[in-house]
Amino acid sequence: MWARNLLFVGFLLGGSAALLGNLLPAKARPTHGHAPPPVAEYADTLNAVNLELRKQWAEQKLTPTTAAPDLAIARRLSLALTGTVPSLEEIRSFESRPAEQRIDNYLEGILQDRRFADYFAERLTRTFVGTEDGPFIVFRRRRFRSWISDELTKHRPYDEIVRELIASEGLWTDKPPTNFVTVTFDPEKKKVDAERLAARVARAFLGIRIDCAQCHDHPFQDWKQQDFHRLAAFFGQTHQGFTGIYDGDGEHELENRRTGEKTPVQPQVPFEPNLVPQDGTRRQKLAAWLTDARNPALARAMVNRVWALMFSRPLVDPVDDLGSVEKLPKVLTILADDFASHGYDLRRLIRLIAATEAFRRDSKSDGEITEAHEATWAAFPLTRLRPEQVIGGLLQAGSLPTITEESHIITRLTRYAGEKDFVERYGDPGEDEFDTRAGTIPQRLLLMNGVIVHDRIKEDFFNASSRIADLSPSDAKAVETAYLAVLTRRPTAEEQQHFEARLVGIQGDDRKRRMTDLYWTLLNSTEFSWNH
Repeated sequence: MWARNLLFVGFLLGGSAALLGNLLPAKARPTHGHAPPPVAEYADTLNAVNLELRKQWAEQKLTPTTAAPDLAIARRLSLALTGTVPSLEEIRSFESRPAEQRIDNYLEGILQDRRFADYFAERLTRTFVGTEDGPFIVFRRRRFRSWISDELTKHRPYDEIVRELIASEGLWTDKPPTNFVTVTFDPEKKKVDAERLAARVARAFLGIRIDCAQCHDHPFQDWKQQDFHRLAAFFGQTHQGFTGIYDGDGEHELENRRTGEKTPVQPQVPFEPNLVPQDGTRRQKLAAWLTDARNPALARAMVNRVWALMFSRPLVDPVDDLGSVEKLPKVLTILADDFASHGYDLRRLIRLIAATEAFRRDSKSDGEITEAHEATWAAFPLTRLRPEQVIGGLLQAGSLPTITEESHIITRLTRYAGEKDFVERYGDPGEDEFDTRAGTIPQRLLLMNGVIVHDRIKEDFFNASSRIADLSPSDAKAVETAYLAVLTRRPTAEEQQHFEARLVGIQGDDRKRRMTDLYWTLLNSTEFSWNH
């Protein structure tokens, strides 16, 4: 009997230790200490981009804004690459470094962080397969997204990822890139949808809306209906069976809507046909043509999208319609040429964009900022945060340590449970990632009265507001710390004086309630919900 009792006690102690280990914050770890590659590696391209920007400003007689504060740039990088604001832990690490190294080291740390791979994988998943859940059983969205994240973590070149998406064979579980194809599977017709695949290839990888010519010739561009269906014909021999996706017999057919007659269509690319190889399946040929370094379309489409993710606004809008402009911006072509000539290195592209004068300009000025300033990137554009950035920032601001996959279990569960619900309630723009529509009343009410906001700022041992109230050595430090954690900046003298006065002589639970009020105010400020 005594042996069983001892065993029972051992189980209790072991379980308690495991639970305590998950509840307590993880041991402090160094953040963002990776050394970046020398700027000299991409200096020529960076100088060419900055020269083109200055040329535009001079031609329009615009005075660009001054350089943005380091913390503002850190916030932009964190929002763009991890979907959240920097944690107080990261800010302390950031400011402990020499000023001339801060931004580059911080960026390099983010690029080595799994949070970057996971966040960018979600953004690319939306680009490749949209936001739908896809057909039951034969489509695994989470598996697809995880595969992209793994490839980004391994620093795999973008063109190799694209080739796998287009040409992979096998089961959607064992070969995750085949989900790019299976998402279009039509259970009624028992086959994949060649037309949907053509539309996705055109928009995601070519940056053109050739699918506007699906039913008739494009009214404003040179695309013909035949061009679209010739692109779709590359998927005319793509089938799904017990072994997954494979290539076999068959042809894509164009149906005459008046007569119902169907005519087989032979595959043909919309431009640069000389780059199509002679050997391989149709999908392999299409993949090779897409990723040929002599074909500028893939690099241009991706540069425009990555620029949009960094600035919350593309160089050419809409982001997937480069064909809508007569002449592409010189900045885009310079970056695209560099991207293609350096092995489609996404991290290099991000470093380049983050180092441009456009990215490091302030969003405000003592003088007037006109539409021309933002159109030419003479000022960093003011844009609303996407829903996932709002909730990501809210959750991180409520925690002093950085929230990662290594965080304690309660933090991870809270984030997982709250993030999806918040985005649905806030309003997910779907594939329209760069929607510029104004905010809504329900969005404001969700931030003002929502359960998630309340849970992240209430008096609680784990919440940042309570910990700041308990641990700050002075009222001044408490106000400053709250501003850093929520807005990634220090308060102005006027703000400092205003809120510090409300903490004077307040102790205990009353002090925590005052800090909760301050947190609520900052989270509901316009500044928190905008990229700037």
